[in-house]
Formats: sequence, structure tokens, C-alpha cells
Amino acid sequence: MIRITDILDRVSSYNSEADLDLVERAYVYSARIHEGQVRLSGEPYLSHPLEVAGLLTKLKLDPVSVAAGLLHDTLEDTKATMEDLTRLFGPSVSHIVEGVTKLGGLAFRSYEDRQAESIRKMILAMADDIRVILIKLCDRLHNMRTLQFQTEKKQLKIAQETLDIYAPLASRLGIHWMKIELEDIAFMYLFPHQYREIASHVTKKKEEQQEYINTVRKIIETKLAEAHLPCEVQGRHKHLYSIYQKIMNQRVDFQEVYDILAFRIILDTVPQCYQAIGVIHSIWKPIPKRFKDFIGIPKPNMYQSLHTTVIGPFGERVEIQIRTREMDHIANDGIAAHWQYKEKGHFDEKTGAAFAWLRKLVEEQKDIKDPDEFMESVQIQLFPDEVYVFTPQGDVLALPRGSTPVDFAYAIHTEVGHQCAGAKVDGRMVPLKYELKTGQRIEIVTSPNHQPSRDWLSFVKTAKARSRVRQHIKAKERKQSLALGREMCDKLLRKYHATLNKYLKSGEMEKATRELGYKTIDDLIAGVGYGKVTPLQIARYLLPRAEVEDEKETIVTRIKERIRGKKPKSGILVKGMDDILVRFGKCCNPLPGDPVVGYITRGQGVTAHRTSCPHALNMDPERRIELEWSPGAEEVYPVRIHVLCEDRMGLLAGITGAISEGEANILDASVKTRADQRADCYFTIAVSGADHLENVIKLVKNIKHVIKVARLAA
Repeated sequence: MIRITDILDRVSSYNSEADLDLVERAYVYSARIHEGQVRLSGEPYLSHPLEVAGLLTKLKLDPVSVAAGLLHDTLEDTKATMEDLTRLFGPSVSHIVEGVTKLGGLAFRSYEDRQAESIRKMILAMADDIRVILIKLCDRLHNMRTLQFQTEKKQLKIAQETLDIYAPLASRLGIHWMKIELEDIAFMYLFPHQYREIASHVTKKKEEQQEYINTVRKIIETKLAEAHLPCEVQGRHKHLYSIYQKIMNQRVDFQEVYDILAFRIILDTVPQCYQAIGVIHSIWKPIPKRFKDFIGIPKPNMYQSLHTTVIGPFGERVEIQIRTREMDHIANDGIAAHWQYKEKGHFDEKTGAAFAWLRKLVEEQKDIKDPDEFMESVQIQLFPDEVYVFTPQGDVLALPRGSTPVDFAYAIHTEVGHQCAGAKVDGRMVPLKYELKTGQRIEIVTSPNHQPSRDWLSFVKTAKARSRVRQHIKAKERKQSLALGREMCDKLLRKYHATLNKYLKSGEMEKATRELGYKTIDDLIAGVGYGKVTPLQIARYLLPRAEVEDEKETIVTRIKERIRGKKPKSGILVKGMDDILVRFGKCCNPLPGDPVVGYITRGQGVTAHRTSCPHALNMDPERRIELEWSPGAEEVYPVRIHVLCEDRMGLLAGITGAISEGEANILDASVKTRADQRADCYFTIAVSGADHLENVIKLVKNIKHVIKVARLAA
């Protein structure tokens, strides 16, 4: 365990004027308030904040950050309050600690909702003070290093979240070494067999390739010295998760991944970098389309380097990166390398401009209230691969890989996106779902009468485009539902010689609005159009003596009438009711234990979807209804799984044996072999719920030569 004296020494080594007293006081307070608490490993809890503070000193952060790191769990896990921290350590420290703290005291619909709101809070806080996310990343890294003490279920959940959110965040912030470690640890827990196999291969390769690394390094140093370009040359193996991604993306075996080695050339100036690339290309033949100039067009996280892949001295592919010393420092530590805090805790102009994406992310998320939609859009923003395209004026726009002209249009302006009727790429008309490529010049054709289509949600990639299209569709549906609701209410009231306008003017509608749980009269009338409430229910408040027994009730009311007095037996409950009018969405096939949500479909009852289902994300929240699984359900449900494996004799028997061991019945099976010596196995199995399925998948994953196991939507 790192000691406080080590932390103080490190801070002094890079900041001779640091306020060490603040750090010491934070340590003493943390030790006192965490006294008696232990981690799952059995170590004193204080070991965790000390390790987090140690990681912060590796990033060479200021004393306020280190003190906040020592105190980051006090609000969540002790009796400490914001007032205590502000009084003892000042507003800067307490503000950062509050930003790092999870939302522990609020009730949420599910674990996913809690995580979404915690991450939303963290993103808002880090836009105000970037130190929040740096501490959170260090906190997550130490938790990942000690993940072996968690239950297996928690290990998988935390590892997946790390791979989805925290590793991309570290990448976006340019902290390369942290991104690598987070990815490799998450990979180890999510795919243990593949991790061990690749790690074993890499270890053997390292021993075999050391002589090769020395040879290539010497050639590069000699040739650059002859060109009067003194440099430092580093040879390194790619990290395990990136090798795994190459294997999966290229559909090859480890032996066929040739560029697991990379060389880095570090020089003093930018002109020297361009000279060096010329020397390298004169020695070895470059591979077409593998040269990337991130010096001329830096990545959004400030990363700068020249990348090229060449045919090396023995006929093999070699990846080479060329950069200055300053660029190398930024490539490893990212925003921490630009750490120049001014008054009030805002970062300097250069760093602020480089991280405009963060302010943009906050701006685009502030109107998203649905937790699933929020998490989806954050993951899109953190997507690391990007394309760089040009506007007709020659300005460069960075967009996620796979973006379309519609994404480009919304990046220009919301109205341009709404009115996007066509697009030209390099002067040629293309479909709106066309995927843009780096270097292309995009021109949007607009029409004032054009409106966004729901179909756009199936191909747009950026969070802004997705959010704006959804907002437009929701507004349009609300307008239609409001008109329909007015018409339905007016039609019913006219039977009793009254009109809706009469009650709107008299103010009597306000009572019905309050009693039926709506905020405004328009919300109530729109609810009629959506099918969530009927004119009958409203009429009962306006016309107490009206005889309206023949009027139709809403779906939910009809369910109540049909099951009154019955006890739930199994399946889905709608706010405590049985599943008479509830259907399962075929697009996602929810299982007991999956977080679910229902959507009212006019004339078809309630359809249950998994909360992560893309169809559910695209639906109008106004038609949402809360669902829950009935306790004690003993039914079995069919679910399809896909097993990608190497084509080996006896492997199919091993997979079916593992499924049987997991006590799941196989209802259907099919196998397709590939030309690359792999096989796609598809099984339909009967399981009792999500936990049962998870156990079966785990058993299949543990079989040697099984590469991937995934649940299919349908």
C-alpha cells in the first residue's frame, strides 16, 4: 500500500510550491472518518483513497485534486457532509468530491437508471471542473485492479461498464496508459479464455521478437542519423484488448495478426517528423491508405502523431508512429499534460478549446430525460473512431465513424438537419444513409417543406442528430395526439349538450387535470389522444350525473376491470396487474430478470420491451407504462444465442453438453461453417430468466476454442 509520505514526495517533485498541508490534512481526516471500515479484500478502507491519490500524482495533478482524491468517498460512505468538507478544506475540494460522489440516496427504477443518472451528474460536474472525471477515472482504475474480490456477477457488470464508458472516457481525455489498463483488465474478466490465450501467445512472441525489435530499431536510428535527425526509437507490443479487437474485426487467428508490433520515433520538432516519414518510406515500401496525419489534423483529444504501415526488412508489416516529445507526453497523459489551472478552477484557453466536445456533450444531453436514451447518446459521443470531412467553405468537421449526411447536416445547424432533403459528396448526389469517409466534401440540399423522418433513427450516428430527430417526432406526435384528444373529448361532451371549449373557459378542466395526475390541461388532452386516459374519465369530473356506461375505457382500465379480484400468477404485471393484455416485443424477447418497460399501442394493448431495446428507445415516452415481473413465475421462455467458435472436431458436443449442464433445454440448433476455419452456431434454448441464461452463456464461454457467445434479439 502506498504511504502518504510517498504521495507528498511525488507532489513536491513536480510542484515545489504545492500546498502540502492541504494534502496532509485531507489524509488525516480521511483516516479518521474511514476508521474501522474495511474493503472486501480485508484491507483497511483507507488503502483505496491512498491508491487513488497515488494515481493522481502519476498524472501530476495539483494539491486540490490530490486532497479531493483522498476524500472522494467520504460523502458516500461516511457521515461527512458538504458543509464539513467546505469548512475544513475549502469550496474547490468539496465541489470536486460532490461531483465524484454517486447518487446514493435517491430511488431509481433500476440499476441502469441509477448508473445513467450517476454518469449524467459526473459529466455535468466535469464540464464545470475537469478534475472530477480525472479522480473518477483513478477511482475506477484502482477498483478494477482489485475486482477479484467482488462477486462474479458484479465483476461482469463493472467490467462491461468500464469497457463501455470509462475506457472511452480515458481515451477521449487522451490518457492512453489508463485506457489500455482499463481495457485489458475488463477484457480479462469478460472473456477470460480469450484473454489467457492471447496473453500466452504475446508472452512467447515477446521472447522470440526481442532480437527483431533490436534489429529494426538499429536500422531506423542509423538511417535517421544519416539524415541528421537524432531521435529516440521505441519498440512495443500492442495491448491485449486491441489484439483481440483485430482478431474479431479481421476474423483471423492470432498467428495471422501481423502488426502486433509497433515502433515509435520521437524527435524534437514538427518539421523533423515530416522529414522522418520521408526517410522511412524511402527505406521500406508503405502500404497504401495506411498513412494518417494526426499532426495536421489532430484528434479531438489533442493526440498528434504521424502513422504509417510499411513492409519491413523481412517482408512483414510494421506500424510506425512519428511524433515530437511534447506530442508523446500528451499522447500518454492527455489533458493532464495540459494541466494549467487558472483562478476559479477553469482550464486554460488552449485546453478549453481542445475539449469543446465536452461542453457540446453536456449541451446535447441536458434535454434528454430518458436514462436509456442518455446512456446511448453518451456512448455515441465517446466512440473513439472518427472521420474528418469538409464543409463547402473548407472547414473541417469531426464526426463518429459511420456518420451520414444527416449527421453532418445536424452538426451544421438543427434547422439544416430538419430541412435536409438530399446531399452531395464531392459533387455527386448520394443517399441520406451514405456513410461518410475522411477527406470528403459535403454539401446539404435543403427544402423548407421537408421534415425529419422516423427512418433516420435507424442510421444516424451522432447524439445531436438522434436527439433532434426524436424531439421533432415527439413534438409532431404530441400535436397529433392533442388534436385527436380534443376531438374525442368534444365528441363525447356534445352528446350531453356541452362542448370542450365551455369547460376550458370556465376553468373546470383544471380539477379533472389535478385529479387524474396531469400537470397541465394540454397534457391531459394529449393523454386522451395517446390512449392513456379516456373522455369518459374526464366527463365523470365535468358531468357527475352522466350515464356513460357504454363508453370504452382505456387499455389500463379494461385490464383492471377484467382481473379485479384475481391474484397474479406469472409473467408481467402492469402496475400490480396480471398480464392479460401484455405482449412481449419480438424485437428483443425480454426474459424474467431483464429490466423491462411497456408501451401502449393503440388497439393492441401493452407491449413489453427490454429497456435497452432500440425500438423502445425510439418510442414516445408519453406512451410509456411501468412494468414489473411477477414474483414466483415458473415459466420457461425461448431465447436465441449465437456461439462463434473455431471449427474443431467434438466442439459442438462440448457446447451442447455445457447447455445441458446449465439445465437449459435445446429447442432448435443450426451450424454454419466459414472459410476461415470458424463456425457460427445458433441455438434456441428454453430458460427461466436472465440469470439462468447468464449462467448458460458463462458455461459455454469457458469451453476452449469458443470465441464469443451472444444473446440474439429474436
